[in-house]
Amino acid sequence: MSAELFEKMARSVLDGDSDEAEALAKQAVEMGLDPLECITSGYVVGVNEVGENFACGQAFLPELVMAGEAMKAAVAILEPEMAKRGTARQMYGKVVLATVEGDIHEIGKTLVGTLLSASGFEVIDLGVDVPTTRIIEKAREVNADIVALSALLTTTMVKQGEVIEALEDVGLRGKVKVMVGGAPVTREWVARIGADGYSEDAIGAVKVAKELMGKA
Repeated sequence: MSAELFEKMARSVLDGDSDEAEALAKQAVEMGLDPLECITSGYVVGVNEVGENFACGQAFLPELVMAGEAMKAAVAILEPEMAKRGTARQMYGKVVLATVEGDIHEIGKTLVGTLLSASGFEVIDLGVDVPTTRIIEKAREVNADIVALSALLTTTMVKQGEVIEALEDVGLRGKVKVMVGGAPVTREWVARIGADGYSEDAIGAVKVAKELMGKA
């Protein structure tokens, strides 16, 4: 019975059906199933499949966004149940996520946050147009493992380098890995500003984050 339910959970993510994903999560709680197992054996299977489809060109950005939202809806139901039971998902690390100052692009950044969260990272999303000082303060406050910075404009990507310099100035650079992303970001840019990693898409960002935490 639970195997069939797990398949439906995976399918709800593949279909990007948030209502179905949420309903199945509620059903699992009522049945007394292990919420952690529902995430790992059900929903995450769907997330991984969507990611593979995206990587080989069989799925596109809208499907990735919808899959992420479906996963989020399910986790919102299951995490309180895990807290009650005292079981916790394996968390890979804390990520402070932001679109840099002067830039208001949100879709890519939000998708990265959703997929990181679905994959076992604790994500603190500061939103868009976030000043460097706020990013540094939050990284220090939550003891972040990774700072992930998005920029979709060539005029704002310089702020990614500014955040790295600020982390160095306050003595946090040795403790915090920095990931950058966004349409204008290249490997050359990453090397120039001294970032630790970058990805061209949200699925890749999860892989990079795991690598940075030594969990790939």
